[in-house]
This record gives sequence, C-alpha cells and structure tokens, in this order.
Amino acid sequence: MSISPGLIRFVPLAFVLLWSTGFIGARYGLPHIEPFHLLLLRMLMTLVVFGGLILVFRASWPTPRQALHQMVAGALVHGCYLGGVFAAIKWQLPAGVTSILVGLQPVLTAVLAWALWRQRLGGRQWLGLLLGLLGVMLVLGTGLQPGRFELRPEAVAAGLVALVGISIGTLYQKRFGAGTDLLTGSFYQYLSTALMMAVLTYLLEDQAVNWHPELIGALLWLVFGLSVSAILLLMLMIREGEVARVASYFYLVPPMTALEAWWLFDEQLSPLALAGMALTVVGVYLVLKTRPAR
Repeated sequence: MSISPGLIRFVPLAFVLLWSTGFIGARYGLPHIEPFHLLLLRMLMTLVVFGGLILVFRASWPTPRQALHQMVAGALVHGCYLGGVFAAIKWQLPAGVTSILVGLQPVLTAVLAWALWRQRLGGRQWLGLLLGLLGVMLVLGTGLQPGRFELRPEAVAAGLVALVGISIGTLYQKRFGAGTDLLTGSFYQYLSTALMMAVLTYLLEDQAVNWHPELIGALLWLVFGLSVSAILLLMLMIREGEVARVASYFYLVPPMTALEAWWLFDEQLSPLALAGMALTVVGVYLVLKTRPAR
C-alpha cells in the first residue's frame, strides 16, 4: 500500500481529526457497557473487517518474528492505550481532561528518545516539557476543587497507563515494525488486543450490555472511523517516517476534544483548567517544533 508524497501531507491532519473523536465515541458508549467488554467487541468486529480487507487486497502475511513484534506493538498501542482511556472515562474523568493527559504522548516520546537513544534536547524543549507538565497539573488540580469534576485516583492511573502505553508502543512500532504489511500487521495488533481485553473483561467485569442506539452507533464509529481508518493512517505515517511530523499535530487533539465534549455533552472546564490546557499545548509545541541541541 503506497501513497503519493503530495497526499501524505494531509494524512496527519486527517488522522488527528479522526483521533479526537475516539474520546467522544467512548463517552457515548460507556454508559451502556463496561470498558473492557466494549473494547473486546470492538476488537472482534475490527478483526472481521481486517480479515475481509486482507482477502480483497491479497496482503502478504508477516513472518512469525514480525507477527510477534506486531502483537507486542498492538498490546501497547491499542491494549494499554485504549484500555486506559476507556477505563478513565468510565471512572468519570471528563473526555477533555483525558485527552489532555494522554495528549502528552509526544512529550513523553521525546523524553524516551532522549533517555534511550541519547537524543539531546535543547533549552526550549526542556522549557516545553516543564510547561506541559505544569499545564496537566493545573487541569487535574481543578478536579480537587469543590464543584468541579471528581478526580478519582484510579481514573488518573488509567490515563497514565494509556499515556505510557502509546508512547512506548509508537517507538516500538517504529523500531520493529518495518517491512510488515499494514493490513496483516494491524490484524496481529488487534488480535493481541482482543486477547488482552478478553482476559480483563472476564476477570474484572460481568459483561452486562444495554444495546442502546448510542452504544451501537458508538461501536460502529469506533470500529470503522477509529480502528480501521485512523489506525491505518497512523501505521502508514510510522512506516513512511512521519512519526516526528505527525507528532506536531497532536497538540491539536486536546482542545479539539474539549470543544467536542462541550458541544455534545456540556462538559465544562474552569478558567484554570482551560489555562492549563493552553499551557500544555504551548509546551508540546515547543518540544516538537524546536530543533534538538547538537
């Protein structure tokens, strides 16, 4: 699967537009089902879709070693990330706040690259890291104020699992995912995620489902809009060496999600939380747009 250089410029923007709606889809579906059970159903449906795409495009299957790498990447990028995000939202962390917490993914990725591969960070990048962390602290701190959203420790912990999972998973996919077909590679990623969610839901949940139209619509969108379209765009960008470039667009996700959550669910953020969100956006921007020190 290939894409012209001119068209690939628009891929990151399309990805971010789709990615921001994942928090909204979770917000619609989770009142009617438990998070890991919802993700299990989503993964099973996605596997069926990808199986059909693989047959239509006659995609080549990876070697056993490549398949194992894809399953590890899937457990991190999808299992930890989606499981953490859905659990956080189920535990009453607002969608906009969840998005700003996991929106630190480009910042954490830069730190991990610095720690693992000794890529130096400039002064402005370190300033950006500090601003980003301060912004998140302001946003989460509003949850401790009377009349604001309830800040539950388990919800914050779930958000942190999501943040760490997608940060490490993106680096892992870049390092070990080369040479794997996008369709069959994604199939193995979703297979490992389905196995994770099956274990979690049968250990921790009772699998009760209220088949409300909101749940059905959310599930269809999460499968076709996110698991198929957005993830294929993400894997394509990673394969084409667009990770650093697409990361610069990630700072648009939290404000976009917050706007969507305000419009659809009347989620209100205090002026202090909005200031923290703006501070985090500036911090991520500095980290991603400043050339590293040499």
